[in-house]
Amino acid sequence: MGTMTQRLVYWLSEHPAIIKFRWSPIQSWGSTWSFLLTSMAFYLTVSLVLHLILVLFRRRRPVPLGPIPAVYSLSMALISAVIFTGTLFSAAAEIRDTRWFWRRSKTPLQWLLCFPLGTRPSGRAFFWSYAYYLSRFLHMFRTYFTILGHRKLGLLNIFKNLMLLCMSFLWLEFSQSFQLVEIMLATLVYSVVYGYKFWTAIGLPSTCFPFVLSCQILLLGSNLLCHVGVLLLHLRKGGCNGIGAWIFNSVLNAAILLLFVNSFVRKMHLRRRQVEDDDSVLHSCSASKETKVENKIKDKNH
Repeated sequence: MGTMTQRLVYWLSEHPAIIKFRWSPIQSWGSTWSFLLTSMAFYLTVSLVLHLILVLFRRRRPVPLGPIPAVYSLSMALISAVIFTGTLFSAAAEIRDTRWFWRRSKTPLQWLLCFPLGTRPSGRAFFWSYAYYLSRFLHMFRTYFTILGHRKLGLLNIFKNLMLLCMSFLWLEFSQSFQLVEIMLATLVYSVVYGYKFWTAIGLPSTCFPFVLSCQILLLGSNLLCHVGVLLLHLRKGGCNGIGAWIFNSVLNAAILLLFVNSFVRKMHLRRRQVEDDDSVLHSCSASKETKVENKIKDKNH
């Protein structure tokens, strides 16, 4: 068991390719601003074109995708679990190797939330940040499955994917503080959510409460608390690295949170109206039955 754990630690945090990682246009695929903007435009264009094709052909039934969504969910759950584990091991290794330098000024949690000024995007931690950045492209395929399966464009989902891709790029470009915590929180939730989607996609029973929605609320709440922690550390500890990117990150997170809350309130309002309509239908049906019974009794008396 110990040997297996050591091998896992080596392949996820001590491998030379991980230790020697550098975020640069020469060594890292997709590390230029032009690539980012082109990818975002391509994703948005494909989503709109796919939706327009279904509208023009007036296809009312979902496009059969077979086992593709289930395989996709299982793959994303495993990828998210690997990124979470790699980030956790690499963060522990970075703390072990550099703690002597900042031991008197910071705790490990403070280091995770607030990188020292002058931090460069290289080494173990940023390797897994890069892996998370690449995984954001895989997350985008979920939009295509939604359009084909439900014929819904899902503008909120498209906006969220674009913003998360942009944020993950900024984490690397500006060595932004707080990114490791957000990566671990996000990948942990993704591994659970995609595992649940795989569970339901193969026909196994679902929970009696909105599981995915609960995980999303938990993730947003945790991110909000961590953002407050970063701000406090920046003001008290003399500055955190990449604070400009962090401010932009905070604005995007706030926009995503507002859109999520708006969508959640609208869904709850529609559900409440549906329940009220069902109650009114049942009430009218029962009233009509009572009227019929009364009419029959009157006819018999006559």
